[in-house]
Amino acid sequence: MCGIAGLLYKSPTRYASLGQQMLTMLDVLGSRGVDGTGVALYGPPRPEAAIFRIWLGGRDAPADQAERALARVRGLARVLEASVSHDYLRLVVEQAGDLDPLVQAIRGDERGIEVFSVGRSMEIVKQEGPASVLRERYCLSTFAGSHGIGHTRLATESRVDVEHCHPYWARPFPDIAVVHNGQLTNYYKQRRIFEMKGWRFQTQGDSELIALYLAHRMRAGASLEEAMHASIRELDGTFNYIVSTVQGIGFARDAFATKPLVFVETDEYVAIATEERALVAAFGPTVAAFEPPAREVRVWPLPRLVAGR
Repeated sequence: MCGIAGLLYKSPTRYASLGQQMLTMLDVLGSRGVDGTGVALYGPPRPEAAIFRIWLGGRDAPADQAERALARVRGLARVLEASVSHDYLRLVVEQAGDLDPLVQAIRGDERGIEVFSVGRSMEIVKQEGPASVLRERYCLSTFAGSHGIGHTRLATESRVDVEHCHPYWARPFPDIAVVHNGQLTNYYKQRRIFEMKGWRFQTQGDSELIALYLAHRMRAGASLEEAMHASIRELDGTFNYIVSTVQGIGFARDAFATKPLVFVETDEYVAIATEERALVAAFGPTVAAFEPPAREVRVWPLPRLVAGR
C-alpha cells in the first residue's frame, strides 16, 4: 500500500505553508498505512551552513544524548543553532566543506542515535504513527518552504521502527531524499553491487537503495532526470517514487504502472500524490489531476535556480 506525496511552489520568491499542505495530503493517505509517516521539507538554502536532523533514539535514549552529540560537533565546527524537540535534535552548523566527518562525529559510538538528514536546505522528520504525530509533536504544520516530499507507510517486509520510515536520505549526499511505494525485486543484487563499491546501508529497506542509486548516478555526472531514467531500466519491480533535491522534485513510474500515482500542475504549484483525494483535500475540489503512463519520468526544477537567482 503506502502513500507518497510531493509539492513544489513555482514562484522563485515564495516560501509558503509547505508543512501544512504536505501534512494535509498525508492525513488522507494515512488510510493506506500508518506504521510510519515522514516528510523531507526544504526551506531557504543556507550555503555556508549545514542543517542536521538527528533522531536521539526514542524513549530509551539516555537523557544526555543530545548534549553529548552536541559536544562532539562543537569539537569540529561552530554551532549556529541547536534545539531539541522530543526525540529529535536539530543543529545548524557553520560548514561549507565535507559534511561526512560531522555526521560520523554526531553518531559517535552511541547506540540508537541516527542522523536522518543533512543539507543546506532539507530537513527530514519521521516517526511511527499517523501524520498527526508530526503535526502535534514537532509543529511541522508551521514549516515554510519551497518544496517537499512525504510518505505514509504500511510495512510489508522491513521492520516497523523509525529508521525504516520514509523519506530516506541518500547518505552521505546532502539534500537528496526519496519516498517510494512498491517493491524492488532485484534489491539484494543491486545492494551487493553498491556494497562491493564501498557504499554503506543503514537499513534493510529497498527504498534506501533508490536514494543511493540516484545520488551515485548524479555524482558520476548524470542529471537528476538522466539518473531517474536509468533507474527505470535497472531497478526491477512495481514501484513509483518521488525524489527531492535542493534543485526541485520529480517522480518516476515503473514499466508496469500498477501502483497508483496522479499529479496536478498549475501556474502556482506542482503536487503529486498516490490518490487524487489527497490533492483535493490540500488544494480544493477543482484540481485537475492526471495519471502518468508507464515509464514516465518528470522533473520540476526550482525556477530561481534555473534563472541563476
